[in-house]
Parts: sequence; structure tokens; C-alpha cells
Amino acid sequence: MENSQSKGPLVKLTVLYDNHPSPDKRLKADWGFACLVQGLEKNILFDTGAKGEILLHNMAQLGFSPQEIDGVFLSHHHTDHTGGLDRLLEVNPNLTLWLPASFPDKDKLAWRQQGATLHEITTPESICPHAFSTGIIEGWIKEQSLILEVNSGTIVLTGCAHPRIVNIISKVKQNFPQPITLLLGGFHLAGFSSREIVGIIQNFRLQEVKRVAPAHCTGEEAIELIAQEYQEDFIRISVGERIEIQ
Repeated sequence: MENSQSKGPLVKLTVLYDNHPSPDKRLKADWGFACLVQGLEKNILFDTGAKGEILLHNMAQLGFSPQEIDGVFLSHHHTDHTGGLDRLLEVNPNLTLWLPASFPDKDKLAWRQQGATLHEITTPESICPHAFSTGIIEGWIKEQSLILEVNSGTIVLTGCAHPRIVNIISKVKQNFPQPITLLLGGFHLAGFSSREIVGIIQNFRLQEVKRVAPAHCTGEEAIELIAQEYQEDFIRISVGERIEIQ
């Protein structure tokens, strides 16, 4: 895959769904993850959380309309990442879905019947200028991650990192050798030993991960160990967190 050589955009990321409560009491926390990506040619919703009513509620409280979304990038087939999609399609059926080709046929059919256009992902490919899929990364759950090109490097968004976060980073680096200016999402490290987590954080450093924003299923011990290592380059994620990066 050839990387775009044009100047990278100012990307705006807003966490619309997460299980870490916000200081803003208007927002609802729930198990799952969704993040709105703005500033590209298309407004992309990365995952949809578990419950459509919570997703739409948080969007409304944060000033976003469902009609602003051009497409949805689904990381993997777990309900806490896809459960909000049906309700979203009810209010905006004109969405493009970028999803792993391994998703069940019954779900693909249902979403097409609701009006969505499906783009099935197998290998790394462009979503729109400055946005790319890693392609399916094999693991006990097949998963894709979203890569965004900005001037300072790449942004990597992960859903749950079931194929292991270090494997995802390695896959990204094959096509995008520049530093990872931000790693955001669920890393699925709950249940890992402290020693294992420290080793993973050391791998982040070796792979030039500059800033880390662990969310959703990362696990509280892992979040605190990442915070200790990354200090001012750690971003604590909760529902409603907004990040701008170029």
C-alpha cells in the first residue's frame, strides 16, 4: 500500500461510547466503544457501542447529528462494538459500512436491507484519503484497526485488540513505518500479569508509540501502568473525551 504524500489533516476524535464515566453527568457510560473521526473527507464512526439508544443519546448531548456520519468502520463482530448499529441505521440508513468480510452473512443481509452499503475488508486498503484499514488481523477473534495519517505520524484506533495489541502495532508498521503519534482504543489487557503488561508497554516504546489513550477493555491495572510510563503523553479516556491532532 502506498501512503498518501499530501499534507495530513487536523483530525478530531470524540469518544461517544465507553464504560469509563465522564465528568459530564449528561453522558451515559456503558460497556462498549465508539469514536467519531472528523476532519477527513468522510466523517467516520469507529464502532457503535452496545446500545443504540445510548449512542444516540451521547451524540445528541455532545452536539452531533446522525446525519453527519458518512460511514461506520466496524472493528470486529462483538455486540459491544456493533450493537448500536441497527438503531443508527434507523435514523441514517445512507451509511457505508467498512467491516471484516468474516462477519456473519445474516448480519450483512440485515444491514443491507436497512439501506446500508457494505464494503467488506480482507486486506489492507484505503477508506478515504488519509484513512486506511489494517485489513483483517488474525487472532482468536478476527479484527481490523483503523489507521489515520496526520503530519505528526499515524493514529491507530483499536476496538478490542483481540489479536493482541503488539501484533496490531507490528501490522501497522509494515505499511506505515512513521511514528504512531496516538494509539487509542481497547487493548484487552485485563487478566494479564503486571510483568506482561510492562513488557507490552516497553514494546510501545520500541515501536515509537508517542501517546497512548487506553479505553474500554484495556483493564484498570494496565491503564494505570500505562499512565505511569507515559506521564504527560498518557490520555485518560472517558465518554465524551475529545482529542485534536495533526
